[in-house]
Amino acid sequence: MATDGELVIVTRRVLLWKLTIRNAAKRFGGITMRRPGSAAPPFATGLMAGICLCLVAGGTIAKPLSSIAAPNKTTPAAEPDDGLRGGGFYLEADSLLRNDVTHHVIAEGAVEARYKGRVIRAESLDYDTTTGVVIAKGHVQIVQPDGAVEFADQIQMDKSMSEGFALGFATRLAGDVKIAAAQTISHGAGLTEFDHVIYTPCEVCATRTGQPSWSIRARRVIENKRAKTLAFHDAVVEVKGLPILYFPTLPAADPSVDRKSGFLIPNVTISGIRGFSWEQPYYQVISSSQDVTVTPQINGRVNPFLNAEYRLRTYSGLTDLRVGYTYDQDFTSGGDKFGADTSRSYILGSGQYQLDPSWSWGFTAERASDPLIFDKYSVQDVFVNRGLYAVDDRRLISQIDAVRQDANSYLSIAAISVQGLRTTDVQSTIPLIAPLIEARWEDPTAIFGGRLRVTGSAVVLAQNQSVATVGVTGQPLLPGVDDRRATAEADWQTTITFSDGLRIQPFLNVRGDLYNVTAVPQTPAVGGGATTTTSGTDQGVTLPRGFGMIGATISYPLIKQTPSVSYILEPIALVSIANLQRPDARIPDTDSTDFELDPTNIFQPNTSPGYDIYDGGQSITIGGRATMILDDGRTGSVMLGRRFDAESDPVIPGYSGLQPALSDYVLGADTTLIGGLRAFANLRLNSHNFSVDRLESGVTFAMSRIDGYIAYLQEPLTPGGVPLTSVDVRGEAFFTKHWGVSTYAVVDGGRWRESDFGLVYRDDCIRVEVLYRHDQTFNGTLGPTTSVLLRLSLATLGATR
Repeated sequence: MATDGELVIVTRRVLLWKLTIRNAAKRFGGITMRRPGSAAPPFATGLMAGICLCLVAGGTIAKPLSSIAAPNKTTPAAEPDDGLRGGGFYLEADSLLRNDVTHHVIAEGAVEARYKGRVIRAESLDYDTTTGVVIAKGHVQIVQPDGAVEFADQIQMDKSMSEGFALGFATRLAGDVKIAAAQTISHGAGLTEFDHVIYTPCEVCATRTGQPSWSIRARRVIENKRAKTLAFHDAVVEVKGLPILYFPTLPAADPSVDRKSGFLIPNVTISGIRGFSWEQPYYQVISSSQDVTVTPQINGRVNPFLNAEYRLRTYSGLTDLRVGYTYDQDFTSGGDKFGADTSRSYILGSGQYQLDPSWSWGFTAERASDPLIFDKYSVQDVFVNRGLYAVDDRRLISQIDAVRQDANSYLSIAAISVQGLRTTDVQSTIPLIAPLIEARWEDPTAIFGGRLRVTGSAVVLAQNQSVATVGVTGQPLLPGVDDRRATAEADWQTTITFSDGLRIQPFLNVRGDLYNVTAVPQTPAVGGGATTTTSGTDQGVTLPRGFGMIGATISYPLIKQTPSVSYILEPIALVSIANLQRPDARIPDTDSTDFELDPTNIFQPNTSPGYDIYDGGQSITIGGRATMILDDGRTGSVMLGRRFDAESDPVIPGYSGLQPALSDYVLGADTTLIGGLRAFANLRLNSHNFSVDRLESGVTFAMSRIDGYIAYLQEPLTPGGVPLTSVDVRGEAFFTKHWGVSTYAVVDGGRWRESDFGLVYRDDCIRVEVLYRHDQTFNGTLGPTTSVLLRLSLATLGATR
């Protein structure tokens, strides 16, 4: 039995005893405090070695809308089980020295201590059994209950393990974020202060220079574990060791949270239109199911512009609302202002909601005060599909719809309003569509061995002004054509396959339309050397019509297989008999203007894309497809087709390729040459002289160091009556693992319309792109513009938007 004052030496023995420490901390890793009067070690590059954990990071502050969920109930985490009951303390070392007079236990050599689910490893440890203070020195390692590991040269903790200090501290946060500090101080209540800090989510050990791709060096960082925030003070963002941004204060989210309020990466642009432009997004989490991002845009030549986006996810669906506002004069592409100050704004909103397994509803709200507001303030992702119906480029659509759908039926009811932003658009001539009804039902049982489908459609179009009077000097404005249509259609088809492989698909189609047209423009009359136009009765004209078609598609697929390749040759013939549509100028063509013969519809009985034009008559289409499939994944296919009509149909537009009795030749080709490289071409040749009536071709590539596409379009005759030739190129190519170039270019009619060129650096935790952009478009008051953009994406801090 040892007496008072005697030192007891225990070699490689385990000392296990019951401690009664009040207010034992639930967590002590990274909670440290500097002793009064102790000096902090100098902030040197040696701290980089402390975070040399060789791990890659990822993640952002702002999450996609799909990641925002409605709140749910959570269960508190259970206390960690370290196998020690009743607050036991476990201590193991090469030697243990206990002084019963001073009440100190000193452990040296491969020390390991466990308490409350935490593990401390060090070269030496001094434990005061009276005060509960623990001092550990020499390659200190702390393992938290959640597996997080912290490192230090020296630590000291109080008996509650909520306050203390550490020297030469380093740790790995969630998301593989590394943080090192010359010293660390804890103030309790979950607040930790780091002095002279390096913060990075990037690899350190794997780099030749020992510098991470990007990092933040700060004089001080405050971590709030309860609020899950990090506050950087006197922070410098470095890329490859070079300082690029300075922030007096930079708040950020703790990497352990998916969504946290804070500033996102700014977007910097220098352009001739707005001068120097700085966009600084701020992301605010409202709740677990909603957030808002506010992005003020500060411009050098024009007034500031404010963008904001609100997102809400409920149990039934998603809501996304974007708005923008400024108060300023109009200005040119050179930033020269003119006109009066006025409010200028936009709204881009959408919502989709599922009411039950069958019913859903949605809306889009898209409007702009100025046709060029998106161009002048560089608003991104404007003309994208947000709802049930989509529109063309440079047009906004507001709609509300309800949809019911199950395995055998479909019903949609919608109302649509379109705003035209093109220089050629006259808003009063764009009709209001309300309602638009589409329905479909298929009999789940076989009818005469085939599939029976019944469809219906109804639409009301209200147009304020007739297109015929737009731009005509001295011509009185005429009311627009109000068009109402109801359609009922039944379609039956089946497939008969014979033992030798011959396949016959007979079909039968019956359709009836009922039109009511108000304010019908009459045929222009010539009088007194001037062209005039009169309007019809306001009561409207009711115009019924009906169509019937019968026919069959006949094909005979021939297949040949070898050990390395498969060949498929399929001759096809389509025979159809239908009544022709009688020309009637009182029925406007509103849904079939984009009528073209191509490989996707040449073997369809009715090639019209809408209801206003019906592709009827007696015809036969002859052609075929050939396909080659290699075992290594490479493929190639070609198709050829031509249609022969008994007589020409004057209702079908001439640019479609179907106007003559002998249609254009239609060819298509598609091939995958190697993995990630695809080429295609769709060609229509004139039936008389084999000239190109339409050519669409392109190449897409997606490989390890090259990604993009090249597209070419040639149309000598378009629905607008203007020839079109266009080249569209977009791509990225990396000549080393990290360095590459990006490009985007559009050539219309032999003229460069838009061209971008960028220099790109990327790795696992950063992407930096310096982009030069030149736009030659003349659009209203905007002429050619040139700008330089900086795009930056940093792991854990987000990306420019």
